[in-house]
Amino acid sequence: MEKMKLIIPCAFGVEAVVKRQLFKLGYDETKAINGRIEIDGDWKDVARLNTFLRSGERVLIKLAEFKAETFDELYDNLYAMPWQEYLDKTARILTYGKSFKSKLFAIKSICSIAKKAIVDKLTNKFNCNLTESGSRYMIEVSFFEDIAQVTLDTSGDGLHKRGYRTLSCEAPLKETLASAMLDLTVYNPEKQFVDLFCGSGTIPIELALKELNIAVGLNRDFDFMNWNFAEQGVINLAREEAIDKQTLNKKLNIGGFDIDSNAISIARCHAKQAGVADYIHFQAGDMRSFSSKQRYGVCVSNPPYGERLNTFDEVTSLYADLGTLYKSLSDWNFYIITSYVDFEKVFGKKADKNRKLFNANLECYYYSFLSKKPPKTM
Repeated sequence: MEKMKLIIPCAFGVEAVVKRQLFKLGYDETKAINGRIEIDGDWKDVARLNTFLRSGERVLIKLAEFKAETFDELYDNLYAMPWQEYLDKTARILTYGKSFKSKLFAIKSICSIAKKAIVDKLTNKFNCNLTESGSRYMIEVSFFEDIAQVTLDTSGDGLHKRGYRTLSCEAPLKETLASAMLDLTVYNPEKQFVDLFCGSGTIPIELALKELNIAVGLNRDFDFMNWNFAEQGVINLAREEAIDKQTLNKKLNIGGFDIDSNAISIARCHAKQAGVADYIHFQAGDMRSFSSKQRYGVCVSNPPYGERLNTFDEVTSLYADLGTLYKSLSDWNFYIITSYVDFEKVFGKKADKNRKLFNANLECYYYSFLSKKPPKTM
């Protein structure tokens, strides 16, 4: 089978996490450029990556790359591409654009020119008008320093849409980011795990899915499954592999707490829909009342930032009390993401590590507060 260039976009700050996930899936030849990881692959890899990747945002096929400094050059290069090999006469074409450090920077115009060039080429090749009543094809033209990269999105809806989160909750954390945050911890299944601000349950659910080896894309469809030029049957192979790899007999100690009882109800519903309800204990309560008999544990949380929820004074008090709780759990590791600039000062301790991440376009830091290592028997 002919190899293709596959590109996995990922959020700022999690490129190394995605590369490790790819390595565990057997892809050791990876190259990260400008927040995108490139690998060689075929249609079986397209299916596997969409099914298994936990923190990648999408799986794209790289169709072309060329220099374009004018809209005429952009049109001509796009028109020259063999679109009739990828799209049929009923294709529903959606174009997207990005531009950085390039002469062509008007995204709306880039998308319009791209759509016109593709439609013109297909109309001439098929000798008919396009109905755009069929399968969806999402095509992106991404500029960097006047070089245009043209990609076809095999995923469709973003990979963060696992399918289990159907109810709304305030300030949810993206599933792909939650998974990346978990990969940056020292958690192991013998430790207790807790999210003290679990909201709709994303962090505990993502941890359970990871520990049980449940593929996050197992129960959803992807755009490439509806394309005539894609190899048929590859998604079934990926799903069979995913089911074979599941380890559902693990004993896990995962807890999710939130002061909002409605959020806890939503979290329980989401856990049930994800198939992990039996592995997570959700409980409504104030984090200030949390205690544990377990000496070693891990807390990963996305508390209120004060940007949209809670007042400044409430958030300051909350973070101070969270720091007090951390000190009472001397052998626990805490991992907190927040956009609050003075978090360490209010929390009462300088983080052992921090990493810049973006949550819902907010610049945040992911703070790691580490305890001493447990005995090797842990």
